[in-house]
Amino acid sequence: MSETNVDESAVESAVDSPAEVGDNLLVREGDIAADYLERLLDIVDYDGDIDLDVENDRAVVAIVGSDLQALVGGRGETLDALQELTRLAVQQQTGIRSRLMLDVSGHRAARRSELQKLAKETAERVLDAGEPARLSPMNPFERKVVHDAISAIDGVRSESEGEEPHRRVVVLAER
Repeated sequence: MSETNVDESAVESAVDSPAEVGDNLLVREGDIAADYLERLLDIVDYDGDIDLDVENDRAVVAIVGSDLQALVGGRGETLDALQELTRLAVQQQTGIRSRLMLDVSGHRAARRSELQKLAKETAERVLDAGEPARLSPMNPFERKVVHDAISAIDGVRSESEGEEPHRRVVVLAER
């Protein structure tokens, strides 16, 4: 049997405070993230409004404004890094790993739409040709969007292959 180091104070606070269960914890995560991101925006001297929501059992935080492309970066790499830093800031205060989703100026929403279209088109090609299709490497958010879209299409399935950062979705005809 192996021993596991557990932050017992985090476990106790999660267990002893039923008010912070479910949506209440997610709202708190959003508030912590908003405070962190507002300080960051002040430091980098960017103007943006913070919108908070809870969707699909996760806190969703959006920075809305113009001229925020630098916070997204090429292919969303800066946004991914900023999301991870924000999750760590939340974890530092709650003691619980956050699944918070961060968006900047609608980048993720637009990307989700593009990926759903790509998944549909790829599924059609796979169904027509009967051959698997390997998509370009994607981050976890993008892969999940594609997997979810493929799962809603009869006759095809998807799986991931490879190692980060080259992990990709493969779409296959069902047998």
